[in-house]
Amino acid sequence: MTVMKRFAIYYAPRPGAFADLAHRWLGGDPATGQTLDQPDLGLPAAQITQEPRRYGFHGTIKPPFRLAEGATPDDLDAALSDLAAALKPVALPGLGIANLDGFLALVPEGDATALQRLAAEVVRVLDPLRAPLTQAEIARRRPERLTERQRGLLDRWGYPFVMEEFRFHLTLTDRLDPDMAARAQQVLVAHFAPVLPRPFAIEDLCLFGEPADGPFRLIHRYALTG
Repeated sequence: MTVMKRFAIYYAPRPGAFADLAHRWLGGDPATGQTLDQPDLGLPAAQITQEPRRYGFHGTIKPPFRLAEGATPDDLDAALSDLAAALKPVALPGLGIANLDGFLALVPEGDATALQRLAAEVVRVLDPLRAPLTQAEIARRRPERLTERQRGLLDRWGYPFVMEEFRFHLTLTDRLDPDMAARAQQVLVAHFAPVLPRPFAIEDLCLFGEPADGPFRLIHRYALTG
């Protein structure tokens, strides 16, 4: 395995029309590392997808983390295998595009309680493999802008938007000005409509890694079989 700076546990769609369209929109396939030509939709795609392109098309389950001292990628693989065997897939009615404080993302429709529980369990079980945050990592989270509860979650779990603060989403753009956000939302709703899954099922935990010299890559997919 390529040496990775950080790991993350994500949802990523299985191969198919939805995955193909999403990867092409962001300009890269995290499974192969291949760079893809972004579609000409009358939008400055390369300019407005710089941040999500770095992470690959995904929905965060456990945010990026460094391995704890003494922990190995094999330890993480074993823990994920056991966890996936104990957890059941989660299904929701579908996905829709929303403006989340200035950036566009696909968000689940319906009651996401089961998905929130799944994410909380993944965060909890894998936390012993996570290295503590450095002061620089804490500072990058802008703790002065967090609520008291979010700051407590950052201190305990290494990220402020976990547990009851978790909101699943699949990021499509950078943060945009209001006019561009409105324009892009109209275009992307039409662009993604033919391939959005109904129902939307999370059937795997996907291990992603961040190499030293490029965007996050999909390392392995663990089917939820609990």
